[in-house]
Amino acid sequence: MLSLQYIRENVDRVKRDVLLRNATAPIDRILQLDEERREVLQQVEALRARRNAASKAIGASKDAAGRDERIAEMRVVGDEINQLDARLKGVETELQAKLYEVPNILDPSVPRGPDETSNEVVAVVGSIPEFSFAPRPHWELGELVNGLDIERGAKMSGSRFYTLRGPLAKLQRALIQFMLDEHSKAGFTESYLPYMLSEASLYAAGQLPKFRDNLYRDAEEDYFFIPTAEVAFVNLYRDEIIPPGQLPMRFVGHTPCFRREKMSAGRDVRGIKRGHQFEKVEMFVYCEPEQSGEELEALLVRACSIPEKLGLPYRVLALCSGDIGFNSTKTFDLEIWAPGQGEWLEVSSASNCLDFQARRANIRYRTAADAPTAYPHMLNASGLALPRTVIAVMENYQREDGSIGVPEALQPYMGIDVIPAV
Repeated sequence: MLSLQYIRENVDRVKRDVLLRNATAPIDRILQLDEERREVLQQVEALRARRNAASKAIGASKDAAGRDERIAEMRVVGDEINQLDARLKGVETELQAKLYEVPNILDPSVPRGPDETSNEVVAVVGSIPEFSFAPRPHWELGELVNGLDIERGAKMSGSRFYTLRGPLAKLQRALIQFMLDEHSKAGFTESYLPYMLSEASLYAAGQLPKFRDNLYRDAEEDYFFIPTAEVAFVNLYRDEIIPPGQLPMRFVGHTPCFRREKMSAGRDVRGIKRGHQFEKVEMFVYCEPEQSGEELEALLVRACSIPEKLGLPYRVLALCSGDIGFNSTKTFDLEIWAPGQGEWLEVSSASNCLDFQARRANIRYRTAADAPTAYPHMLNASGLALPRTVIAVMENYQREDGSIGVPEALQPYMGIDVIPAV
């Protein structure tokens, strides 16, 4: 979250950035509550000072009648303090709730625009493949290799569910292992994470309260199913102080992700591009504030290394103000070309969240044992998301007979160089 002091000292910028996001935030109410909070605090402190002074006078007084009168007066003062404390608690509770609703500030380099149509393409790498035949979409290829069954997935769970079998299930597993190995070799610490998280964890990561309607929840135990490994990584050090010499810390993990697809109803109804359940390899970084710009670039390079090694054409977009995420100050999207569908598929977002999540999670660090604490910066990037990477491999490596070539980088994991049509 943004600090109250920052909002107070940068009201115009905060309001401007909220408008650039096409969002709303209760900035005026926050300032009103802040003013009320400080007024009540002054009243409480004045009354406590009065009570303390009276207590000393009562203790030193030898006038029994006067002492009793002062004790009665202080009982009234005590009641006033209790009433003000209750009022202060209510103000602070509402103030905290309102602060949770304010998005991060925008980096000055973020393109301005109302929605995804204003995102800027900053790089296109690789050539769009040309076929001597009409390339098939992945749902047709999946049937031809007997590896994708959407109907049985829907029978078991409903729309936007599917099953993978045989070579396509193995392809997804190979991609996950390949990506984990690649990022681990680059110095990221592989992590196994919980798939269910507490409400406090979702608030700390910035998923709540804004995205409550898009989360799956077990009402009986009050667990939320993980929407992305980013949420778990944010909470690794919640309410802790990271010792000197630990930053930067870089993590990678594979988890399933669970999200309601309410906002995309009616879109991408064919195939497996969108689903309530999907797999993702996630990278995450804790670093000192002056390092986060370089760490964002490094995360983007790492994400881009995956399609490069798989021989897949991709492009990088700088997200505009109207499309950037709630927690992020700056984001780059990575998209891979899918020739069967004739479109670019987003497989990664690399984001710098500054100290926004660290403040929500109360995570601090020290540069030395006697140094004051500060909030670290946090960054995340998919490395990459599935099943869209599976789709990209299928559609880019398809052959006329319906078989699918296996990228050279995956052949050691798959043990084959082609997925045959059956």
